[in-house]
This record gives sequence, structure tokens and C-alpha cells, in this order.
Amino acid sequence: MSTQENETVNEETTNNSAENTENTAPVDEQASKLAELEAKVADANDKYLRLYSEFDNFRKRTAKERIDLINTAGEDIFKSLLPILDDFERAIKSNAETTDIKAVNDGVNLIYNKLKSNLTSKGLQEMKSHGETFDADIHEAITNIPAPSDDLKGKVVDELEKGYSLNGKIIRFAKVVIGN
Repeated sequence: MSTQENETVNEETTNNSAENTENTAPVDEQASKLAELEAKVADANDKYLRLYSEFDNFRKRTAKERIDLINTAGEDIFKSLLPILDDFERAIKSNAETTDIKAVNDGVNLIYNKLKSNLTSKGLQEMKSHGETFDADIHEAITNIPAPSDDLKGKVVDELEKGYSLNGKIIRFAKVVIGN
């Protein structure tokens, strides 16, 4: 081979090497970007799975807490009513042996007042109905009767069952008779 031919081959080899370097540079760059994007996707997928698992655990935990709360919601009330139940049992035992009606009546009144004050302390309130104007939001009309006087027309004449509210929410409507 001549010197001129060697120079031509060397130039072509140099040119081909430069072209190959230019062609492989974008491929390497694309591969690194692809690897970087795959890593970001894997990271995002991992974060998603962890967040989903955390939310699922939260949902299960709050459902369990809600069930526990429902099952034990009245525990405080029952604990406060147990001494009153004990008083009733003592009164029943005492009633079997006594002949004094006044003592029995006094004992029942004491237990009634204790129960009433206990429930009042827990937020239970009686609704006053007798003589009040009929209100369908708090009263349940059982029947109408002729009013004994003109001032009782449209008002509650008699109360068959008392109405009660618990912390401002009506839990039982008063069953009343209305004068017309």
C-alpha cells in the first residue's frame, strides 16, 4: 500500500471513529435518561404502594376504633346506674319483710330521685309540655279533646309520656293531648 492510500484509510478510520463516537454518545445519553426515568417510576410506584398500605391500615384501624367505641359507648352510664340497681335490690329485699307503707314509699322516692339526678348529670333533661303551645317538633299528639277553657285551645292539656332530650337533642317526643 502506498503512503497516499494509507493516509486515505487513516482519514476514513478517523472519520468513522468520530461518527461512531457521535452516534454512541446520544445512545448512551438516552440509556442513562431511560435508566433515570425507570428509577423515578420505580420510586413513585414504591411511594404509591406505601401510601396505599398506610391508608388501608388507617381505614382498618379507624373501623376497629369505631366498633370499639360503639360497643363501649354506654359504659359510663351503666357504671353510674349500678349503685341505683343495688338500691332497688335492697328495697325489694326490704319490702318483703316490712309492713310500713310509708317507709316503702320513702325508699322508692329516694331511689327515684337518685336515678333522676344521675341521668340529669349525664345530660338528660325533661321537656315541660303541660300548658305549652303544641309544637310538632317536640310533641307527638295522641288525640284532641275539647279545651276545658279558652286559654288552653291549641295547647297541651295532658301529658301521657314525658319527652326527654339528651344534651339538646330530642331522644323521645312527649306524647300529649291537645285542646281544641
